[in-house]
Amino acid sequence: MTTTDFDKLIEEVCKQGCIQVNQTISQLEKGQCPDELQQLNPTERDSVLKELKSVMDIYSGDICSL
Repeated sequence: MTTTDFDKLIEEVCKQGCIQVNQTISQLEKGQCPDELQQLNPTERDSVLKELKSVMDIYSGDICSL
């Protein structure tokens, strides 16, 4: 996956809103794969998880928690 494709994927997930991002993080942490990430290999999914966690760190758990 190119950096551009990765950035677009992260942007698309984030456009779904913070609740959905938190749900995606939760699924990935449980070893589950959301439909929109099925095309990724495990290493790429791990990178997505790390990036989404980084994005959500901004909120410090104050809003949009599950």
